[in-house]
Amino acid sequence: MITCVDLFSGVGGVAHGLRMTGKFEPLLVNDVDSDMCESFRLNFPEYDVVCDSIANIDFKKRFGRKKIDLVIGGPPCQAYSTSGKRLMEDPRAVLYHQYYRCLSELQPKMFVYENVKGLLSMAGGKLLEDLTLLFSSLGYSLQVRVLNAADYGVPQERERVIVVGLRDGIAFEYPEPTHKSLLNSKDGDLFSDTSLRAHLTLEDALSDLPLINAGETAQHYLSAPNNNFQKMMRKGAGSVVLDHKAPNHGASLMRVIEKVPPGGLKNDIPLAYRPKSGFPNSYGRLWWDRPSTTITRNFGTPSSARCIHPLRNRALTTREGARLQSFPDSFQFYGSTAKKNLQIGNAVPPLLAFALGKQIVKALR
Repeated sequence: MITCVDLFSGVGGVAHGLRMTGKFEPLLVNDVDSDMCESFRLNFPEYDVVCDSIANIDFKKRFGRKKIDLVIGGPPCQAYSTSGKRLMEDPRAVLYHQYYRCLSELQPKMFVYENVKGLLSMAGGKLLEDLTLLFSSLGYSLQVRVLNAADYGVPQERERVIVVGLRDGIAFEYPEPTHKSLLNSKDGDLFSDTSLRAHLTLEDALSDLPLINAGETAQHYLSAPNNNFQKMMRKGAGSVVLDHKAPNHGASLMRVIEKVPPGGLKNDIPLAYRPKSGFPNSYGRLWWDRPSTTITRNFGTPSSARCIHPLRNRALTTREGARLQSFPDSFQFYGSTAKKNLQIGNAVPPLLAFALGKQIVKALR
């Protein structure tokens, strides 16, 4: 088994993806958010979860001379996100120094540092330069690539920066895509590589879930699984659908939502109904025949990023958000609806972590 330390673990998107390989033994899991930790424990009762600031963990004292194969994880992404304020003064922007401290104390054979694409341009690229200089000083050779979760079977366009550090002559290859976008492809080039499947759409991901209206709740599936993705999501879940409760929007917001056309955004709403505040990508409706855009922590709030259901006048339910992140229906989330949505929106999609996990296994073998 590959021994690993999972930092900034969140609800367990990385942990679930690695567990799917059957090859990893997490010796320590860490996050500072108590609700995140509680959700993690619900789904991984066998793991040692330390719910505390990473700054308070003495890795040398905890592990002694025990060899660790892998350190994996990424600090909270809000400080780097292109949809945020991107302030270097934000304390979350320098948490990579704590990640560096962990690497210096444990000296793992390999590390994987993941974050949002905005990491590449933060502070004009100086943040990434500082980060790579720090990690290289420990003797690691680095590889950096942006991966799109949709290319690995996740029904969502979600780009993540994956920094891999290697030592002792270990070689690593990023996972090859298994899926391909059909949008903006030239005629005759849709499947130039016939081994690639189309990106999954909202219909692929959600069509077996009840099409409920705002304020409604459903606990039973609409149909049998319609495809392999739905079969995977429902494995071990039983017959009850968890967390499929639609947000209950007020009358004024409902009038706005009803005017958003398919794929539309705030500026596509007729002027008489268009909100005066909000970002250009707010009040956005998703497409039934395309992957989701990036799921954020606010996917239950139409005034946030694009999250209006393509066929119903409401934002996404917690379970729909979890499906679009590739969390199985058996996965449990702890806390209020807002807390659950935060846990889902901040997570690494498990199927992306699974694709990375298989390549890590190959490298460390």
